[in-house]
Amino acid sequence: MTSTTDALSVLKGMYAAEAGYFAAGGPGKATFAPLAPFFSPDVVLHQADGLPYGGIWRGHEGMERFFLAMGATWDVFDMLEQSFLSETSPLVVLTHVHVRARTTGRELDFPILQTITVEDGRIAEVRPFYWDTAAIAAACTNYHSADDRLPRS
Repeated sequence: MTSTTDALSVLKGMYAAEAGYFAAGGPGKATFAPLAPFFSPDVVLHQADGLPYGGIWRGHEGMERFFLAMGATWDVFDMLEQSFLSETSPLVVLTHVHVRARTTGRELDFPILQTITVEDGRIAEVRPFYWDTAAIAAACTNYHSADDRLPRS
């Protein structure tokens, strides 16, 4: 079990490494190596199936592929504000983000609530909950919304 201070330190360290990763070019350009120590070798990331990068991503290789999928989806992914709602594992983090879809150029602002389990000083599981996965998917496609299947002209 990881103490409260250790779990929060691990998470904040990962966010700092992630910022450095994106500053160095991000997926496909920067190396995943600075992020790897923050994740358990058998980490599991659960993304909602309705997202362009939905599914379950496992281990360091899965996390690396996830970051590539995120990079292919978003031209901009800015974390504007974060609130740590729980300081014990599983940590609960509310993040407000601003994104711009790479394929459509559409921009969105939305919250993501994540539960993050830290075990033995590493992130073992991440479960993000998005406010509106249909709006996110629609921003990445040539459709008005998830319910409107007519292409934009």
